[in-house]
Amino acid sequence: MVAVKIRFMSEEDWESVKAIYQSGIATGIATFETAAPDRVKFDLSHLKFGRLVATINNEIAGWAALSPVSGRAVYSGVAEVSIYIAEHHRGKGVGQLLLKELIAESEKNGIWTLQASVFTENTPSISLHKSVGFRVVGFRERIARRNGQWKDNFLLERRSNIVGQE
Repeated sequence: MVAVKIRFMSEEDWESVKAIYQSGIATGIATFETAAPDRVKFDLSHLKFGRLVATINNEIAGWAALSPVSGRAVYSGVAEVSIYIAEHHRGKGVGQLLLKELIAESEKNGIWTLQASVFTENTPSISLHKSVGFRVVGFRERIARRNGQWKDNFLLERRSNIVGQE
């Protein structure tokens, strides 16, 4: 078993995080984005907590982060998950460890629902999310176009058993 360590993302991690993100973008099935943002844009679009990296032998093997789904106060406990694993570290359990820790961090910070939009053909990501308690709650046909091609995706969510139960 490979020793994977999970820690909070630091500014020094940015170039590795960006490279992994760009590699995911290049697959064509990870996101509608066509280029990784700069660090400032990434920082502004993600919540301050729940930014994690997984390391193997001090190399960043993957990352996960949360984005708000809305600026409206009623949705303050709902966040969208982004998770990317370096190609040569896929299939080692890195994603599951990252998501489990991200869930714990989200709950420490009052998040009651996590959601993820996943292209229908990205079966490894769908399986990963389901393995930690996400469920498919919707199918969005031709939701948007990427490089001129219509894409479908599944909307998955995970409802906390700890937060939002009052």
